[in-house]
Amino acid sequence: MNSKKISTTRARQILSAAGKARVLVLGDVMLDQFIWGSVARISPEAPVPVLDFERESFMPGGAANVARNLVSLNVPTEIFGAIGDDDAAHLLKKLLAAQKIGCSGLLANPARHTSVKTRVVAHKQQVVRIDRETRDGLDPKLAGRLLGAVKRKLPDADAVIIGDYGKGVVTQPLLNEIKSLCRERGVWLSLDPKPVHHLNLAGLSLITPNRKETFELADLPDETRQANPLADKNLMLAAERLLNELRPAVLLITLGELGMLLCRRGHAPFHIPTVAQEVFDVSGAGDTVIATFTLAIAAGASPMEAAILANHAAGIVVGKLGTATTSPEELLKSFTNR
Repeated sequence: MNSKKISTTRARQILSAAGKARVLVLGDVMLDQFIWGSVARISPEAPVPVLDFERESFMPGGAANVARNLVSLNVPTEIFGAIGDDDAAHLLKKLLAAQKIGCSGLLANPARHTSVKTRVVAHKQQVVRIDRETRDGLDPKLAGRLLGAVKRKLPDADAVIIGDYGKGVVTQPLLNEIKSLCRERGVWLSLDPKPVHHLNLAGLSLITPNRKETFELADLPDETRQANPLADKNLMLAAERLLNELRPAVLLITLGELGMLLCRRGHAPFHIPTVAQEVFDVSGAGDTVIATFTLAIAAGASPMEAAILANHAAGIVVGKLGTATTSPEELLKSFTNR
């Protein structure tokens, strides 16, 4: 068997076992708003396109999109984070409840604005994005309540995913506590890093930086881009530095159209080429990767199998508009078609 492939039967086994796992998602939750329309003229007021409004849609974003990816693959999921006491928060909770995502761990704070990202899309092309959010760190009382909510659910969890989007929920003290709790209980802990946040990421089970984030975390220049990532001198150096300094069990570097690079201490780096057929929208693809990899590990997959499954899932969602998810049926079909 090609080591870069797994059989449809094995993929089905992993997805079936994932339905019996429990995953907690903690981090910056958002509400994604999409305004869809078409452009046929330029405004007489300024050199900007005029969008003829057709429709709008809302879906959970940020860490909530990670949770959405998990439940779309039938994994029991609960979300933890901070929201405002506003219309966006009420709509977000309603959407999460409709998708059977446990949201008792979403704590309302009237002093915060629920993060809303509004994307204006014309003819399947994003024109502009408008962000409304609070970026301040949580106050100690709210952070304590959030940690307490996670602690209560952790004994039944197989894995925890932290979605850090730099909006203030994921702080160093909170991360340290979660790392300690997961280590004590043998719970897998995944994190998608934001280098601008300058957190100490040592001792996690999985980190999933993209290329830009990898170089920022490693404090190295990105000057040796190659079509073959394994021949990319600085990328290999950055991966080695992160493995040695942060010592994750798995470092999974996402490389867009070049696929993924699976890195582990004591193993040669492993390149998995992309399976994407057509790329419409990459927003949310990182959420799909960390969700799928983590659920596969929780289901007993090897890191190699988990990476291949995550690569297939990412290849599906980038072929859809908006922050998309995939179903078990679509994911299995992607293995059958190869």
